[in-house]
This record gives sequence, structure tokens and C-alpha cells, in this order.
Amino acid sequence: MMVAVTGIGVISPHGDDPDRMFDALMRGESAVNAVFPDLARPAAAATVSFDESRWFTKLQLPGVDRVSQLAVAAASLALDNAGAIGAAPERVGVYVGCGMGGAGALEAAYASGLRGGRVPPLTVPAFMPNAPAAHVAMRHHVHGPVLTYSVACASSAVALAEAARALRRGEIDVAIAGGAEALIVPGVVSAWQALQTLASFAPDEAARACKPFATDRSGFVLGEGAAFLVLESAARARRRGARVHATLAGSGLGCDATHLTKPDSAGQQRALRAALADAGLAAHEVGYCNAHGTATAIGDVVECDALRAVWGDAVDRLWVSSTKGLHGHLLGAAGALEAVVTILALREQRLPPNAHCESPDSRCGVRLVLRTQQAAERLDAAISSSFAFGGSNAVLVFRRA
Repeated sequence: MMVAVTGIGVISPHGDDPDRMFDALMRGESAVNAVFPDLARPAAAATVSFDESRWFTKLQLPGVDRVSQLAVAAASLALDNAGAIGAAPERVGVYVGCGMGGAGALEAAYASGLRGGRVPPLTVPAFMPNAPAAHVAMRHHVHGPVLTYSVACASSAVALAEAARALRRGEIDVAIAGGAEALIVPGVVSAWQALQTLASFAPDEAARACKPFATDRSGFVLGEGAAFLVLESAARARRRGARVHATLAGSGLGCDATHLTKPDSAGQQRALRAALADAGLAAHEVGYCNAHGTATAIGDVVECDALRAVWGDAVDRLWVSSTKGLHGHLLGAAGALEAVVTILALREQRLPPNAHCESPDSRCGVRLVLRTQQAAERLDAAISSSFAFGGSNAVLVFRRA
């Protein structure tokens, strides 16, 4: 079965219109800014301008963390974009990736409790990682499987892969699949700083802090947001006259099983090869990779080693870029947002730049998209890679509609 993408919805640091978001990325516009000036060390993040009153009444908001608000909004936009799906509620599934749940609710509860104050009674349902999926299901009356995948940075890529597999198995007719993350709170940012994975930057240079594949890279910046796709069989999409943005041709999932935080090229290679095999494609038939590209000293080199090993002599014809330098690392929602970027690159035949990379690391040795407005005529297939803490790897293959 060919799985079609018929709906796209985003609540991103570049806004809630997918086309305008993609245009901003194509121009190399960064949504990263300095945050939390009271922290001991400078911090930067890509945050979302979001009006929850557009989606929730005041009576609905208690116990609904920002992460669930973003998820409901993005999923609703995806369904609007897909048109009337015409599926029975029990034949629709919700598949959501979320790495850290309701960070805002948890941080507020800790802060209040430590001061001897009142902890909100709905803190637990607000911060549980499956709350975004549950709220999407309740909002759209979904009676089929409603599943959450918490696989660190690969969470929403895994959710998309599993949704496509459920469609192919005939378990559902329509999937609402994606991810959400809202963790830009002082405690979480401080924890990531302690791990020494976040980018350092000079004053007034926050927007350019994240530099994937550059010699002067120093780590990533966190981001927040949500992205959802509506998936269904291509045959069903044709019958109802739906617009098909792209097809989700295959996926590859696997685990390094070597280290909790250090990536492994061999594990990434297995996921890349599994995705290509599932899509029925040879490596040379894929022309673009939206890379995991977190701008860490080790991670970027390992990822490029894996690409060179799988693509072989064809790696010089594979365009590569990481868009995290512009929209931040959305952790559990990263795979879904970057899947949207990959789909739009295929649809529009244009490649987003690998921003802030003035001096590419020679150890990476891949064909980076170094300029804005890069055309990609006859681009037929592209991949989006998500390589997570825990050693979990997920690769999605998309084809042009």
C-alpha cells in the first residue's frame, strides 16, 4: 500500500502556516533568540508565538499543559488541510511522539511545592506524556488506537513510521500522526546546559548559535512546537479527491545498543538501509537528506560517516542539510517538524539551507546545502533522519506525489 500525506499542520517557531514556514527556512531566517537572562549561563531557544484562546476556552484550559495545547492546534490544522476525511471514528488512529510531556506543569508544581504553596490538583494529567495524544483524540472524537511514543529525539519520527505501518496492516483507514514538545522552562534548559550539549554564543549572536556540520559548532539550541500529518492510503485519497503532498514510502527503525548518549555509525547505517529497503529504493535514488544534525562535536561526524557508508560513491549526489540551526531542536517533535520540511522540499523542489555553516567540517565530507534558495529539479525521493538518546534511530523516506 502507498501511504499518502494528505494533511499538514504546524505550530512552529516560524509560525502556523507550513508554506510561510518553509519560505522562511529557505531564506535562512532564524527563529532562535536568547531566553531566561537570569540563568547562570546564557541560553537560547526557538519559541512559539501561540494564542491558546484560539483553540481553548478558559474553562477548558485547567490541566492542559502547553504541550497538549500545541498538539491540538497542529493536529486540527492538519485535519483542516486534509479536508473531509470521511472515516468512521473507530477507523481513525492518533500516533504522537512526545519526549518530555508537560514540562511547564511539572516545573510549576515543583516551584510551588518547594515554597510550601499549593500544587495544582491536575498536575499529573497535565504532565503525563500521553496527554497530547489524548487531547487530540478527545478534540476530534477518535475512537481507534491513540498511542504515544516517547523515544527522545526520535519520538515523532517513530510515531509517523508506526502510523504508516498500521495503515498498511489495515488496522485503520486514517492516521493523525506527529509530535509535540514544550520544554522551554528554566529547569529543563538548565538540565540540558548541565549535559553540555547546548550551543554557546556571544552576546547578540543567539540567532546563529547552532551551526550544524561547521568547524566552530558547539551544540544545539532547544525549540518548541508541534507538527502533524494526516496519512491514508493513496487509493483512498484519490477516491475522495484529496490533495497529496507526498507519499511516506518507507521507514527504518533500530537501536545502537551501545551507549545511552553517544551515537553509533553502525546503528544509524542499519536504520538507513532498513528505510531504503522498506521504500524499495536504492541509495542513489534519494537526492536529499534532512539530517538529524544537532551540531554536536561527535554527532555530526558520526551521522556523516553513516551516510557515506550507505550511499558510497553516490554520496556526492546527495544534498544534506540540518534545519535545526533555524528552528531549534524540538526533541520529541523534531522528527515530525523535519518530516514536514522534507515533504515541502519534495513538493516545492527546493532545498532548505544548512544555516550558519561558514566553514564546513572536512571530517563530515557530505554535500551540504550551503546557500539559500537552492533549487532541486527532479527531486523524487528524500529522507528525514532522527537519531536519539538511548540509541534509538528512525529514518523516514518520502517520495514526490
